[in-house]
Amino acid sequence: MTTEQVKEQLQTLAEDDYKAFNENLLPGVKHILGVRLPLLRKIAKEIAKTDCRVYLNEAAETIGAESFYEELMIQGLVIGYAKLGREERVRYLDEFVPKIQSWGICDSCTMGFKFMQKEPEFWFSYIRKYKDSSSEFELRFLLVALLAHYVEEAHIREILDLCNTIHHEGYYVKMAAAWLVSVCYVKFPEQTKAFLCENQMDDFTHNKSIQKIRESYRVSKEEKEELNKLKRKGQQL
Repeated sequence: MTTEQVKEQLQTLAEDDYKAFNENLLPGVKHILGVRLPLLRKIAKEIAKTDCRVYLNEAAETIGAESFYEELMIQGLVIGYAKLGREERVRYLDEFVPKIQSWGICDSCTMGFKFMQKEPEFWFSYIRKYKDSSSEFELRFLLVALLAHYVEEAHIREILDLCNTIHHEGYYVKMAAAWLVSVCYVKFPEQTKAFLCENQMDDFTHNKSIQKIRESYRVSKEEKEELNKLKRKGQQL
């Protein structure tokens, strides 16, 4: 399937009401058609089973800032679904990640990158290279990949260290970091509470982390009360 054929298919599946819904959900994102995610996943899986390399090579050349939101979403989904060699996937990710300009594409694609769990150390090293990026969504890609695939004993210390060292004013970086810390707390409460007692995150991210932990049904009322005491003054939860 060519990228032009994908675009034509997407245009037939677009819904005006869903377009309006997504535009409200994704402020500032342009060129939204309004195609539901399950349909995007279905198209991506079909491509992944057939001519994925032909498609991905063409997508690398033709999908850019003026493309539809859904076209870029499918490109990322195919990278996750396709059976690719490790170095091939690196090449396709290197081309794809810098094009991410929304939390929707970042999260929907990255959460599905199950291949990271099959070769965890290789991909952990790969995603860490984005820790020094100045790009809001490259950093969010790193943080979401960590929370989706790496919150485990082998990586918890380094994950919390990364949360300490990543400083970016982008809202979507701060929210991803808070989300990551909340996932860490649910799985490793002692280590994460110690981190919350003494960390170098900005006040917004620190307090948002506590808010997200306190919203979890897997955290006791007593724990939530204790965590609330760690909130920094001057910031509202």
